[in-house]
Amino acid sequence: MDFLSKINLLSFVSSLEFQIIIVLIAFIVSLVASIIIIPILRRLKVGQIERTDGPQSHLKKQGTPTMGGIIIAITIIAVTALLYLKYSGTEKEMAMNLIPLAFVTIGFGLVGFIDDFKKLILKNTKGLKPAYKMIGLLIVAVAFTLYLVKILNIGTQTYIPILKQYIDLPIWVYIPFAIFVLLATTNAVNLTDGIDGLSTSVTTIIVTALTVISIILGIKEVTLIGCTIIGACLGFLLFNLHPAKIFMGDTGSLLLGGAIAGMALYMKMPLILIVLALIPIIETISVMMQVAYFKKTGNRIFKMAPIHHHFELCGWRENKIVSIFSVITLILSIIAINII
Repeated sequence: MDFLSKINLLSFVSSLEFQIIIVLIAFIVSLVASIIIIPILRRLKVGQIERTDGPQSHLKKQGTPTMGGIIIAITIIAVTALLYLKYSGTEKEMAMNLIPLAFVTIGFGLVGFIDDFKKLILKNTKGLKPAYKMIGLLIVAVAFTLYLVKILNIGTQTYIPILKQYIDLPIWVYIPFAIFVLLATTNAVNLTDGIDGLSTSVTTIIVTALTVISIILGIKEVTLIGCTIIGACLGFLLFNLHPAKIFMGDTGSLLLGGAIAGMALYMKMPLILIVLALIPIIETISVMMQVAYFKKTGNRIFKMAPIHHHFELCGWRENKIVSIFSVITLILSIIAINII
């Protein structure tokens, strides 16, 4: 190994060590926040409301603290602020670019928080009106997309994984396409959140894959945000695995959906989500199929949708569903990394 190769290797190892440190810091912040916040939510009686027509095993979860996505949000805000302070003097442009990535993540989470707050704190069982919820998500999606195109000037290039090349989309195609990716991904992750640890586990693997891709491409701001989200999710997951001590609510599921879509769009790789986020996509398709088929025939394709509930009613334990869906996502992540 020549001298330059040794320098590059040492630089990579040093960078990797720092990325691990970010994950650990976010993990510790998330862990501490969970220990503090879960009892508070329990005292406030911010409890899960279970459907009586759902799996009967879920009825015992009634009253389990929810809205736990605020733990992930607090962690992301705290660690991102530290990273901004660290790099604002030496890599100001990169530090500034952390802001839109944090914005799209927390922005979607804020919409979910308002919905959770109305349902769980104000005891309005309907929560935020669907139209208002969509408007809120749309505002965040449009703001992020316009920031990418008009402020950061990243262009409209979109990577085609199979062809392994970029194509330039017309601006009038790219903007609605990017908004669709943001809204669709957020909705898909939201539908995946239905059993203990499922959405957290699947999205953590997806974010990890996107972070690895950002390392390969050398997009440092995405790497830093990705490591922060990974650590935040791992800390939360300790309390979210079956039997869950806390659920993330819309605050968490919308937040994570925004994070995934935002990272992919920032790297000009939204189409990679077709592979990476196949589980959330299947969850969404199962709901669409169920609704369409029921309206047409009065019968159901699945015992219950989203599809993870179908497997539950077929006798699968929650841990089995989470394990299988996570392994599938891990395999898809390896495939996605190898086709970029």
